[in-house]
Amino acid sequence: MKLVIQIPCLNEEESLPVALKALPKTIEGIDEIEVLVIDDGSIDNTMNIAQKAGVEVLTLGSNKGLAKAFIAGLNKSLAMGADIIVNTDADNQYKAEYIKNLIKPILENKADIVIGARPVDSIKHFSPLKKFLQKLGSAVMRFVSSSSVKDAPSGFRAFSKNAALQMNVFDKYTYTLETIMQARAKGLIIESVEVDVNPELRKSRLFKNMFQYIRRSIFTMLRMFIIYRPFRFFIVFGFLFLIAGLIPGLRYLYFYLTGNGAGHIQSLILSAILLIFGIQITLIAVLSELLSINRKLLEDIQYRVKLESLKNNSEGIK
Repeated sequence: MKLVIQIPCLNEEESLPVALKALPKTIEGIDEIEVLVIDDGSIDNTMNIAQKAGVEVLTLGSNKGLAKAFIAGLNKSLAMGADIIVNTDADNQYKAEYIKNLIKPILENKADIVIGARPVDSIKHFSPLKKFLQKLGSAVMRFVSSSSVKDAPSGFRAFSKNAALQMNVFDKYTYTLETIMQARAKGLIIESVEVDVNPELRKSRLFKNMFQYIRRSIFTMLRMFIIYRPFRFFIVFGFLFLIAGLIPGLRYLYFYLTGNGAGHIQSLILSAILLIFGIQITLIAVLSELLSINRKLLEDIQYRVKLESLKNNSEGIK
C-alpha cells in the first residue's frame, strides 16, 4: 500500500521546510510513503528547497492556480503508483501527525474521501467573522451536496485511488467545494475526521479578502449544483413560473365565468407569458438532464482510460 502526500506550493520557501520536516516517515498499514511538491510557478527558492529535500517535484511552469495544481498533483500521484493520496498545505496549517487518522477510513474501506475537520472555534488566528462564515459555508455545502461534511473548505484531505481517478476540477481558484459536490454526484463515500492545526506561519493568499471568498464560494456552489443537479435546479424554476402563471390565469377565468372577463385581459396576458416561460424552463430541465447523462458517460470513459493508462504504465515499469 503506497501513500503519496502532495503539497501544492506557490512561493513557500519559508514554510515548506517546516511542512516537509513534520511529515510522517512511517504509518501503520502503509508500506511506502512518497512526498510530491507541486510548484505552481514559484519565483522564490521553493523548487530548490523541495529538490534538496529529496522529494518528487512537479513543476507547472507559470502560475495555474491552486485548483489546477491540486488536480495536476492527483494525476502525478496516480502515475507514481499511489493507492492513497493525501493533500496538505505548504504553510504547515494542518498537523501532519493527523495524516494517519485521515487515511484510516480509506484503509478500512469505509470511505473514498476523508476531509479533516478543523476545530474552527478554537483557532486563534481566525476572526469571529471568518469562524462564522466557515460554519455557514459548511452548512450550506452540506445542504447543497446532501453530505455530512463538517469542514467543507478544509484542504487537508485523503483520496483513495478510485476517488482520485474520478476527480475533475473546473474551477481555477479552489477545489475544496467542487470535489465534494462531484464526489457525492458520483456516489463516492465522504467522511470527516477531527484534526488539529498549527500556529499560523503566514496569512492566507488564496483570496484578497473575505468578500471575494464569499462571492467565489457562492458562485462555485451554484455552478456545481447546475452541473451535477441540472434537472433539480431548472425544474424548480420551471414549476415556480408555471404556478405563478396559473394564479392570474385562474383569476381571469373566474371573472370570465362571472361575466366580467373583458376588464381583466391583463391577467390573461400575464398568465400566458409566465406559462410560456415555465414550459420553456421545464424543457431546459429535461435537456440539461440528457446532457448530464452524456457527461456521466464521458466521465466513465475517462475513468476507464485513466485506469488502463495506469495499468499499462505499471506493466511497463515491471
